[in-house]
This record gives sequence, C-alpha cells and structure tokens, in this order.
Amino acid sequence: MKNIIFIFGTRPEIIKLAPVILEMKKLPDKYNVIICNTEQQKELSNQTLTYFGLKADINLDCMRENQSLSSVQSRILTSLDKVFNENKIEASIVQGDTMTVLCGALTSFYHKIPVFHVEAGLRSYDIYEPFPEEVMRQMTSRVAALHFAPTETNKNALLKENIDTNKIFTVGNTVIDALFCLSDKVIEESRKFYEEQKIPIDNKLVLITAHRRENHGERIDRIIDAISYLAGKYFDHTFVIPVHPNPNVKDKIHARLGGLKNIHLLKPLDYPYLVYLMKHAKLILTDSGGIQEEAPSFACPTLVMRYETERKEGIDAGVSKLVGADYDKITEESEKILALPKDKTRLTAKNPYGDGTASVKIEKIISDFFNNQG
Repeated sequence: MKNIIFIFGTRPEIIKLAPVILEMKKLPDKYNVIICNTEQQKELSNQTLTYFGLKADINLDCMRENQSLSSVQSRILTSLDKVFNENKIEASIVQGDTMTVLCGALTSFYHKIPVFHVEAGLRSYDIYEPFPEEVMRQMTSRVAALHFAPTETNKNALLKENIDTNKIFTVGNTVIDALFCLSDKVIEESRKFYEEQKIPIDNKLVLITAHRRENHGERIDRIIDAISYLAGKYFDHTFVIPVHPNPNVKDKIHARLGGLKNIHLLKPLDYPYLVYLMKHAKLILTDSGGIQEEAPSFACPTLVMRYETERKEGIDAGVSKLVGADYDKITEESEKILALPKDKTRLTAKNPYGDGTASVKIEKIISDFFNNQG
C-alpha cells in the first residue's frame, strides 16, 4: 500500500482532484490517501470538500487577508515541509497552477518524493498572462514525475519543453469527471436555493465570474462598466454574479453593481449551485479556467475576459471566445448572443476537454508507475 498525499488549497483544485481522490479511495489495499488542504482559499475549499463527502486529514491555515505572493509562498512551503517530515509519503498529487501547486511540487522535490501533476501542459507563454499562474505551472513541470495532460495540445507543449514522452499521458480533464459526479437530483435540488433567493432561472440568464489577479485594478473597472451597460440595455435578462471574496474585486463590484435590479450579487456558491447556473445560462462571461472547460458540456457560449488563455482548444473549437477586459469587445460579443433567443445560441461542438473517464485513467497510470518501480 502506497501513502499518497493530495495537496490543494483552492476550490477549483478540489473540484478537479475530488474524482481522483474518490477513485483511489475505492482501492484501500493499494493506496492510503492523505488529504492536505493548505486553505489558500479557506472558506471556498472547505465548502467544496464537504459537497464531495470529503474531509481534509491535514489543514494548514495558510490564508491571510490581502496576502502577498511571497508571504503565502513562505507559509505554505514551511507548513508542507513539516507535513512531509512528520508523515511517510511516497508520492504527492497536485492539480493546476496555483501557489499551492508550486509549493507542493517544490516540497516534494526537496524531499525526493515523486510528484504527479494533474492538468499538466497548459501554456500561454506570457509570464504575466495569467499572473502568476503561467510561471507556476511551468516550474511544476520541471520536477513532476508524471504529467497528466488534458489534451494533445497540452502534451505537445510539454514535448516542446523536452519533457520525457514516457512521463506524459493524455487523459482528458478531470473537471468533466466532476460534472458526472453530480446526480440529476442533486442539480435539481439547487432550484430551491434560487427560488428562496427569488432569482429567476429561465432562458434569459447570464452568469458572470471575475476574480483573476491580472484583472484587478483598471481591468475590473472596465469589466464592471461593460456589465452595467449590458444589464441596463437587457433589463429583461437576469445577471448573476457569485462575487469572489478578494476585496480588490468584491468591494468594487458591490459598490458599482449592487443597486441594479436585474443583477444578483451572491456569495461564492456551492459547486452544485454553480453547475446549475452553467446548465441554464444563456451566456457566460468569465475569467475562470474551470468554467471554460465546463460550459461546453452544457452547450453554453462563453466569453473569456482574458487576453490570453492556456485553454486554446475551446477557442479553436468555437465554444469560447477571448474578449479580454475590453469594454467594446465584451459588450459587442455579448449583444450578439443576448439579442437572440436562447435556442438560437446553443453550441453544437462537443466538449474538447474530455469524456469523464480521466480519473480512471490516472489511477491506472499511477498503479503502473509503482509496479514498474517495484
């Protein structure tokens, strides 16, 4: 039996690692699963764990208000070093490109423990777009023993960086697995939540999320200006914004959009509540990576409020479009969709990010890795 530690700290990491954790927990003779939450996003991460019926074995409480990148990195590294010293760990698993991912990979490397990287090979090749994630995922790739690439594009990016082809596996994205973890009953139960909030969920629903660090400052002002314009022109549509707790985003959104009748500002949502909105949305405006991958499963057009995306498969497939934090592009592209009935705007292309079997593939590859070691 191998002691495997899953290291995460944000809601998207948990959503995408939960299917892998659940898959490996089915095999207690093969794996002793240790769940470590750095709590980089304390409230959001613990909220999401509960939904999947999971609980962290180790909580590190590394979150501080308005923390700098260097301060949170030092706290996570120091805390993880203690975890590795106090536990027998034979492999670590990280997902994505957060500070927690980089620190988990570095700590594993310092302890000469193999690290397995889920969602490897995403690249924009601009170190400031997204910032700081682009550098974090590139650095993680230098020390990973196994790279689980969602798509062939991601695999090819790793090959161009001289990563050993025998360490790279195209498995699809585990976020699609997570969607399949949700029963129809669970998703429909979310309806009660929106009824209680008196938020109409119909064919004129617009979902908006904005939180990325590179969109702070003037960019979030332009995004808010565009949303305000669209809500005023399409007053018969309902705009729902789950507001990220970061005060750089939260304070401005509430100050500028809080008084508009057809805009509903919510606290960060439980995962099934967010999926329910994606399932029913006419349009999604987002700077989130995960939503770019999930929305095509519901045939919902998505405008990506970023200037670069490492998820180019969606752009190539025509299921999403880059609009940046550009007022004119956001409003122009949104109006193309909002001016039409919902049934005239649905996507026809398949989701390019996976078929929901990534977790099974990952477990098999990890099992083979240990067998070959032996």
